[in-house]
Amino acid sequence: MAAIPKQELSLFDSTCIIVGIIIGAGIYETAPTVASCVGSTTGVLIIWLLGGSLALAGALCYAELATALPQAGGDYVYLSRAYGPWVGFLFGWSQLAVIRPGDIALMAFIFARYAQKLWPAGGLNQIVCAGSAVVVLTAINIVGVTTGKWTQNILTATKVLGMAVIIAVGFSAPAPLAPTSAPPPPSWGGVDLALILVMFTYGGWNEMAYVAAEIKNPRRNIVRGLVAGTVTVTVLYLLMNGAFIAALGLGPMAASQAVAVDTVARVFPDAAARAIAVLICISALGAVNGLILTGARISYALGAGHPAFRLLGVWHPRLGTPVWSLAIQGAISLGIILLAGSFLDTIIYTAPVVWLFLCGTGLSVFVLRRREPELARPYRVSAYPLPPLIFSLSALFMLYSSATYALVKVPWGLILLLGVLLSGALLYYLTEQRSWHQD
Repeated sequence: MAAIPKQELSLFDSTCIIVGIIIGAGIYETAPTVASCVGSTTGVLIIWLLGGSLALAGALCYAELATALPQAGGDYVYLSRAYGPWVGFLFGWSQLAVIRPGDIALMAFIFARYAQKLWPAGGLNQIVCAGSAVVVLTAINIVGVTTGKWTQNILTATKVLGMAVIIAVGFSAPAPLAPTSAPPPPSWGGVDLALILVMFTYGGWNEMAYVAAEIKNPRRNIVRGLVAGTVTVTVLYLLMNGAFIAALGLGPMAASQAVAVDTVARVFPDAAARAIAVLICISALGAVNGLILTGARISYALGAGHPAFRLLGVWHPRLGTPVWSLAIQGAISLGIILLAGSFLDTIIYTAPVVWLFLCGTGLSVFVLRRREPELARPYRVSAYPLPPLIFSLSALFMLYSSATYALVKVPWGLILLLGVLLSGALLYYLTEQRSWHQD
């Protein structure tokens, strides 16, 4: 009898997965740019609150879908059920081929970049460091769910504690000097970019859906974990931005090249750079581990549903993990690290396809309610239909905004993503012709 996922993740474990993946290094990298785009203290807080509210609306949609269909794979399951297996296949293929390994590589490069600051000059190779992080964390997750989840819990708890220290230091710092410059006034293009960056920084609130089959008491804990994780991160992001502004002032914050370092340096100038480098290394490792853990479940679902990828759909009977999914995902991530050879910015060029599928998942709440009204739904979206409507419209807007921005800045990225989707469609046609004819 084939091995299947076991329910080994508690509410605390699943909340740590969400918080740990969302809070990578994004808040430290994007906060100054967002501040320069919106141009006012009120605007900064409003746009981060808006991002958290949109993420929460999405989390409520995923809570209904995940409790009704508590299976490994998340969006793969919902998209396949709502629109047909070919849509789920394209989602799983794009995640396996480029999006998930690219995100893992991105966070591994961030870890390596900050790890270099802790090492004597020239003593640490960035590619080796990033690749080693992927290899070690992939191995930890192959060994067992318990080792993977405890690694995630420790890294998440440490990074949240570090953020709490930054917040306390920021609000206790001496009042900033009068700014010599102020950010430019907001423009529609600037706000547009700011929202893209904010939503990227909130990315990961839906990751718990990928491990829904492994959550204890899923009818209660899926909803609680999604909401608790998203609300926790929203509060932390608002407090972090408030601390940056309190310590530096809006203008210097917007111009900062290392906003967390500059904030801590207001009180602890000698230790700031090293302390923040350690914190960001931990944050990036937490995101890498979480992305590895949840991403392998997408590939596992792809393999379980499509014979051509059956190797990915095997759950190891002794280790209790999708070993081949983890190994192949890790190998592709390593390939990207070796080919890129430097920090990999995947935000802009992967965003359009990410929002395309997120929009489809949001709309699937409506589709499945209409198509399968008899499906047991332990949780039904509160204030329906507002959350799925708001989330789907916001995802559609983000799809348009990110595609428009990418068309100007990184058109080759859009070509790459289009190639991935077209190759996936061709692969599905070649490998699933019999299923199509039967349908």
